[in-house]
Amino acid sequence: MTVCWLATATYEEVAALDRSRAVAIVPLGATEAHGPHLPLSTDVIIVEAMARAGAERLSRQGATAVVLPSVALTPAPFAAAFPGTLGIRAATLVALLEDVADGLSAQGFTRLVVVSAHLDPEHLGAVTDAVETIRADGMRVAFPNLSRKPWSGQLGEEFQTGACHAGRFETSIVMAERPELVRDIRTELPPNPNSLSVAIRAGQTTFAEAGGPRAYFGWPADATAEEGRALIETLGAILEAAALPLLKDD
Repeated sequence: MTVCWLATATYEEVAALDRSRAVAIVPLGATEAHGPHLPLSTDVIIVEAMARAGAERLSRQGATAVVLPSVALTPAPFAAAFPGTLGIRAATLVALLEDVADGLSAQGFTRLVVVSAHLDPEHLGAVTDAVETIRADGMRVAFPNLSRKPWSGQLGEEFQTGACHAGRFETSIVMAERPELVRDIRTELPPNPNSLSVAIRAGQTTFAEAGGPRAYFGWPADATAEEGRALIETLGAILEAAALPLLKDD
């Protein structure tokens, strides 16, 4: 019946929650290059918007959602060549998520949703591995992988082409959430229709190899804040759909 932002709550406020029925949400982003027009924190901005929208939806369903502090460092090898990108090892992320789940479990939490706006294959593999271990240890856990169906089909035409890093999809959301962080050069950037999905299947491992020498793919000049707000609502609905099965009694 409420949304609790863990980082700004007091310990007494957390103690008062029915933690055995609450849904903990851990947002995962990255600190990596997002073209010449978006900040390195783009994935964090997007996933925090998703967490907020999803938590509000769960609250309207009568659930208590507890949003954890965002994880802003994760594997990011595709963008590693660009200044400012800071990646960590996959094993580090796996250990972090497992430790977070252990800490939550020790405090009586039994339900966890892991959400991510970062789609680097190494990152997604690490999250999947961690989720499997957390589930095997007894916690109810969900991970709506946006790169997979049915979620990917809900996020617009550009997203489905795979040409969606710092393009129309991501730029629209940042324009809705943090417009002051979007650089004016956005309107001058030509489309880059090269698909990261195709590049990954072909074994390419960097943005440059995939045809993104400026670390963007898609149509950033076509982005709008209005579309961004609609996408945030869609992301929130995805989180809600992934979380609701966790609330069903056995």
